[in-house]
Order: sequence, then structure tokens, then C-alpha cells
Amino acid sequence: MKKKITYKDAGVDIDRANSFVERIKPLIKSATRREVMSGIGGFGGLFHLDISKNRDPVLVSSTDGVGTKLKIAQIMDKHDTVGIDLVAMSVNDVVVQGAEPLFFLDYIATGKILVDTSVQIVEGIVRGCQEAGCALIGGETAEMPGFYPDGEYDLAGFCVGVVEADKLIDGSEIRVGDRIIGIASSGLHSNGFSLARRVLLDEGKLNPDQHIESFDQTIGLELLKPTKIYVKSILNVIKNFRIRGIVHITGGGFIDNIPRILPGPCRAVIRTGSWPVLPIFELIQKTGNIDLMEMLRVFNMGIGMMIVVAEKDHAEILERLEKLGETAYSIGVIEKKESDTPAVSFI
Repeated sequence: MKKKITYKDAGVDIDRANSFVERIKPLIKSATRREVMSGIGGFGGLFHLDISKNRDPVLVSSTDGVGTKLKIAQIMDKHDTVGIDLVAMSVNDVVVQGAEPLFFLDYIATGKILVDTSVQIVEGIVRGCQEAGCALIGGETAEMPGFYPDGEYDLAGFCVGVVEADKLIDGSEIRVGDRIIGIASSGLHSNGFSLARRVLLDEGKLNPDQHIESFDQTIGLELLKPTKIYVKSILNVIKNFRIRGIVHITGGGFIDNIPRILPGPCRAVIRTGSWPVLPIFELIQKTGNIDLMEMLRVFNMGIGMMIVVAEKDHAEILERLEKLGETAYSIGVIEKKESDTPAVSFI
């Protein structure tokens, strides 16, 4: 008789997937909010927006991934921090609008579900949600044999936040004379890894397990430092201060991200020596012989978030950020933009 073929024979193990879901249920319960109405296992996640708390709510959404940083995690077989990166990339984009992240959903795609690896990923996602104060209300794990090689996976995340309409931060209030504050990053965060891998691992022939004295750890662990989540600090500051604009230094670095919030008549002038460039960026630039402007367009260079504030609030906001545990620097000023000047200049 001809053998009967099952879904498992084709590479998809439903029982293993169900085992994974059972293992992560207790984790997900620890990343919740009182507005969550559903548990894991439903067709959709339910979140009851408290309209008594929000007079004129605007929902703010963002979706993102971790990019080729996942290659480093897979090379090192260390998967417990990339989930933090996944959450950070979306919640940081949401909070720059002044919005509080409410809930998060994740998508894991892989050739074959490795339960222990996938649990590590979700552990990171849960920690990221806890750090951002949002709930993990659902997700999808897609087993796709023949599409991804065994041991490889990709991640995507989706976040929704809320802000009062009259407190939305969009950069429209930025004025000439405003000051720019930069908040320190933890490292590369989750951008520029294609260039970093090419320079350090391919051209520089560095091994991820190689210890680097300036990092006091291996190059692999330095590259895997989780993206910093700025949500609670930013929300704390905007309770008491009118912030003119916020920039998440993500893909596109300084050069492409800062103009996204600038009104037409304004330009940002950044003092490049006003903060310490982290050793990882110095290593990448030196090893790859990379031009400074290219570095500023690809990497955060040690500044993960920028806030534009009125001159009168500048010193007090720097002090508040320090009390919140952030390392912040006065890094620039808003000037009038002439027709022949770029939106972002460096001095």
C-alpha cells in the first residue's frame, strides 16, 4: 500500500508547535495590562481602550523587525535578547509621537520550530514589553520548511499606542533657537548590521567569540547588546515639559531621521564632539575605512534618541533625564534653514 503522507512528513509538526505555545503561556501572562481582555489561543487579541482616560485619543502604530542582527544571534546560538530588540524598534517609534505603547504582537517565521530557541526569543519579547509597559496580546509562529533553512528564523513586531490629540508630538512646534538633547544608546541597537558584519566579520576576519579589550567582552556579545527602550523615560519627561520634537535614531542614522520632524524653515546643527562615540563604532569605522558621513547615515554613533526642547527647559530636562537613569548630552541647536543649506549640518 502507498504510504500515507502527513503534515509532519512535509516538515510541519503541529504537536511541537502546540508544545511551544504551552511553554510560553506563563511568560506572556507576565506582560499584560488591565485593559487586556483575552488570553493566548484566541483568533485575535482583545484590548479594551479606556476612553475615560483618553478624552480625544489618537492611536499610533508601528511595525518593524530586527534585521540581520539575527545572523549574529544565530551564529552565536544566543537568542534571549533579540526579542528585546524586536519590541524596542516598534515602541521607540511609537513613543516619539508622545504615545504610550499599549499592546504588542510578534511574528516568528522559521523553517523548523526549535522549541527551546523559540522560548528564548519570547522571553526577550516579554522582557521588552515589561520594560516598555505594554501588553503582549498575541502573535504567530510560522513553520515554513523549504523557505527557511533549519536553524534560521526571522522576526517581525507590531505595536499600538495612544496619545491625546492635543499632546501629539510631530515636530510642527520646533522653532529656531530650540536645543537638541541626545540620549545615549546601548550600542548598535538594530541598524547597520549588514555593514557591521561585512566590515568586522568578512573584511576584518574577526571571530564573534574573539575578546575585544575596549568592550571587555567578545565582539559577538557587543553586537548583540539589546536595543535600549526609552519609553518610560520619555513618557516621564513629557508629563511635565512641552517637547517640540523627538527623533528615534534608527535606520538612516542622523542624516535621514532628523529631517523627518523638522519644519521647512528649520535645520538641525549637530556638534559631533559633544558626546562620546562608543568603541564599537570606532572599531567599525577604522576597520572598514568608512567615511564619517557614511557612519552618521548608517549608525546611531552612541545617540539612540534625540529630543528638541525650548531653550528655557533645556537644563531642567537634562537634569530630569539624569535622575531617570539616562545618559544625556546637549548636542545641537535648531537654526534657520537657508535655501542652499542641508536640513542637518555637523560642526
